Amino acid sequence: MNLRPVFDFGGVVFRWRPAQLVAQVWPHRARNAAECAQTVATLLQGYEGDWGRFDQGLLDEAELIAAVCERTGWSQSDMHELLAAVRDELQPQAEVVALVQQLGQLRPGERPCFLSNMPTPLVTHLRAHHPLAEWFEAGVFSSEERMCKPDLRLFERAAQRFGRPPQQLLLIDDHPINVEAARRAGWQAELFTSAQALREALKARGVLSPE
Repeated sequence: MNLRPVFDFGGVVFRWRPAQLVAQVWPHRARNAAECAQTVATLLQGYEGDWGRFDQGLLDEAELIAAVCERTGWSQSDMHELLAAVRDELQPQAEVVALVQQLGQLRPGERPCFLSNMPTPLVTHLRAHHPLAEWFEAGVFSSEERMCKPDLRLFERAAQRFGRPPQQLLLIDDHPINVEAARRAGWQAELFTSAQALREALKARGVLSPE
């Protein structure tokens, strides 16, 4: 089967380490591992609360800050500081980008695609600072569709956008819930753990040739 890889961004193509980010920016809320984990959980709510609405494009940055501060009692200045640091956190993961580029060279005109839960301000940032159109044939951002993974409707819309039946699309994502949703939507899927493990998985699937 001629599979087209579809990459997640945060935690796959781009670095995304919420615990390290919180510990760096808010050391007063991360004095030990348990407190740091609780702060991350309170902030992100499993991407289902106000941060989830931010990812869906239903809240802008100011509205997110207001919602989080009202919910938690945290200061707006703390939230501004954290969101500024998020942009620096989203750095390309060199080994994954190299793999994306290798896949594109192997199949000219059929470069990989992406499917990312990403809020509007960070979409703007990534497009301004990285050559996404060179790395990927096409892509879907949650904030531009007003829905997020693991919503099955987003997988259906992405398949239409990519011009492939679901069974010919291979999601590469670091969240098990999204991998499971992709499979329910009829896609192939791989749980991302490292660039090397992904490379081996792509060889096993015949997407990359064995060396």
